[in-house]
Formats: sequence, C-alpha cells, structure tokens
Amino acid sequence: MKNMETKYDYLSTAAALNELHALGYTRDFNIDFDKLFFSAEDYVIDYLYRYEGITNPSDESTVYGLRNQRTDEKGVFVVGDLSMVEGKKREIIINLEIKSKSQT
Repeated sequence: MKNMETKYDYLSTAAALNELHALGYTRDFNIDFDKLFFSAEDYVIDYLYRYEGITNPSDESTVYGLRNQRTDEKGVFVVGDLSMVEGKKREIIINLEIKSKSQT
C-alpha cells in the first residue's frame, strides 16, 4: 500500500501535472469525473500538490494524483479553492483526502 505524498510550494500547477504524467497519471478526472463519481471507493490519493499564492489567495491550487486500487488506473484532478467546489465533487475529494490520510 502506497502512502499519500503531499508536496507544498511546487513551481506551478503545470509542473505538478508534468511530474505526475511522467509517473503514469494520465487520465484527466476533471474531464472524466464520472469514473470517480461512480466508483469513488476504489480510488486513493497517491500524490497531493498544494500551491498557495504568495500575494493572491486566488492563485491557490491543488493537484491530486489519483489511483484506482482495483484497476491501477491513474489520473489527476485539479482544483483551485476546494471550498468553491460544490456538491458531489467536493464531497468525493474531501472523502478521498480523509481516506488517504488515514492510510498513512
């Protein structure tokens, strides 16, 4: 079982996405969220990159490296301020964070 790795103050969202892509996290769950929606219990967060803007809170972003524990499918989900995300997406991401932190 892989423990979630959290990184802070990386260079940019693009740098985090490039690093994850090189590690095989190729599916874009922002576009294909149904995969998460219908089987969220199968996913864990392997990598979590948080960036907090130095001068502007609106620069905040989080990049999640997600993996399906059953199929080993890997992908990313990117969000700015999670408190601005509504409904099921927010609930799923928060639950995945809790689940992944409890496995460390």
